[in-house]
Order: sequence, then C-alpha cells, then structure tokens
Amino acid sequence: MHHSASASSLGPGGLDLSQAFFKPIQNTASPSSTKRHTKVSVIGVGNVGMAIAQTILTQDLADELALIDAKADKLRGEMLDLQHAAAFLPRTKIVASVDYAVTVGSDLCIVTAGARQNPGESRLNLLQRNVALFSHIIPPLAKYSPDSILLIVSNPVDVLTYVSWKMSGFPSNRVIGSGTNLDSSRFRFLIADHLDVNAQDVQAYIVGEHGDSSVALWSTISIGGVPVLSFLEKQQIAYEKETLENIHKAVVESAYEVISLKGYTSWAIGYSVANLARSLLRDQRKIHPVSVLAKGFYGIDGGDVFLSLPTQLGRGGVLGVTNIHLTDEEMERLRESAKTILEVQSQLG
Repeated sequence: MHHSASASSLGPGGLDLSQAFFKPIQNTASPSSTKRHTKVSVIGVGNVGMAIAQTILTQDLADELALIDAKADKLRGEMLDLQHAAAFLPRTKIVASVDYAVTVGSDLCIVTAGARQNPGESRLNLLQRNVALFSHIIPPLAKYSPDSILLIVSNPVDVLTYVSWKMSGFPSNRVIGSGTNLDSSRFRFLIADHLDVNAQDVQAYIVGEHGDSSVALWSTISIGGVPVLSFLEKQQIAYEKETLENIHKAVVESAYEVISLKGYTSWAIGYSVANLARSLLRDQRKIHPVSVLAKGFYGIDGGDVFLSLPTQLGRGGVLGVTNIHLTDEEMERLRESAKTILEVQSQLG
C-alpha cells in the first residue's frame, strides 16, 4: 500500500521545500517526553469502520489514524478520500495498509471487520463466520501494539470480545466490547421522545447481551436527577408495565429495522464508538454500558463471559464496574442473558 507523497518534497528533483519555508530558532530543546502522540487503528473499512474513522477525525481524537483491510483497492480509496479532506479537518496523519505492521504503537485498536449481518439474521448466527476471521486479526494487533486497548465492534460483539481476550492474552481491563452503549442511546432517545425531554437529561441503561436477551434497567432510570418509577409511585401515577416493555422491544428491534431499510447500520455506531474512544483516550472516567468480563459481578457465575455492565472507562481501559442497585427481576434477567452468551460460547469448543 503506497502512502501519499509528502508535500515537502514537491520541489525540483524532490527538493525538501520545508527547509526553505522555515528557519529554525536558536537554542532549542527536545520536545517534552510527557507529550502524547495518540494513535488509533481501525480494522475493517466497511460502512461501520469508515463511520467510526470519520467521526474520530472530525472530533480530533487522534494524531494518527491507521486503516487496515484485506481489500487493498478499497482501502487505498478510503485513505485517499479522507486525506483529501485535510483542509477541513484537524491535522491527523492517515495511513493504510493490508499489512498489520502499519498499526504498530497504537493506543486503541478498533475492530469492525466481519461478515455483515443480513436482514432478519440474529447477531448470534454470525459467530462461526467471524471467529475464524479474528484468528487472523487479533494476534497481529497484540504483536504490534502490546500495550493497546482492544475495542471490539464486530457482531456478535460479546462473544467476539471474549474471543479477542483469549486470542490477545491481554488483561481483561484492556479488552472491551462496544456492547450496549448504542442500545442505551436508543433507549434514552425513546424515553426522551416519549416524555418530550432532551435525551442528554435521561439516565438509562440497557445491559447484558447486545441482542435479544438484553435487559432494560427500568429501576435506575432518572430524568434530570429524578428517579422515574419511584416518582410515579409517590405521585400515585399509574403506568402500564406493557408500555415499558414496548419501549425496550423497540430498542431491540431498532437495529433490525435500520438494516432492513438501508442494508446496514453505520452513523449511530460511528458516534457511539467515537464516544467510547474519547472516554478511553482522554481519560474521561465516564460511565458507559460496555461489554466487559462480567464474572463475579451482579451474581454472574458459571464461566468467563463478556456482557455489558455500567463501566467506568479511562486511559487504562476498564477502571471499574458501577455498583448500582438492581431489582430481583433485573438481576435474574441479567443472569439469564449471561447464560445465553455462555451457551453460544460453548459452541466454540
């Protein structure tokens, strides 16, 4: 994969024009060793990967962006297309290659490569097609960036995050799945739309599997700091549990609806993953519902399983899992979700 030629060598015979444009000042010191150069690698330049890449660029989250894909022509085309927008974006070095060596020294590796989810296809049905692919992706990433954080986006994300953890040999705090971060955004949107408020004022989580067995934590929902269900009970305002279940059902079905209408999802997951990247790279210490090693939390046992829990993220990856109060019903549903994922993992042998 050829990189675009440096603009500094455009002079006659390849003369380095940067020497003519700038005169160095006297008595300079070396750059501070505390100054960070942030590098992000995106593996897979399909619709999801490129939505993530362009969102990371526009939000100025990286000094260098490396793109990896098996399709050399499409990869170079995407790289050039982004490079040509340089005058409209923060300064970011953009490189691309079919060779994983280009990812060396990455702070964050985002994996989106995988078979596309077909209309009506369960995320769990994608498993066998993607595990084989990951055996060619994860080991090279771990080799070239042994201190990086792995952020898995490919579906089924919970099982593939577990697979990535096993294949990489990384500590569990540095292997994260995008999980239900987007599901929770959809959840907040639907609640906000229902109550005619701003979604940013809604605190609400979907946890568990990123899929059909996900769990809506109704007991923890608050609007502007006001716990919704306890407020309704104190005010003796009746509500139908069926209404709540319908909102959760709409969250689960929303991705399938988008896929059936346009063939894939891209923009929302692009914003969601860039949101996670910001928390990780900028050490924001924000709480996100993401897929983490869940054994030992909320009574989950029976084996190593990754599923989404409200998790604090920072420069070290997973900093901790939030100890929020769940109802007995929510705890039971979360454990059932864990069993669903473990059953799928058992198919891996």
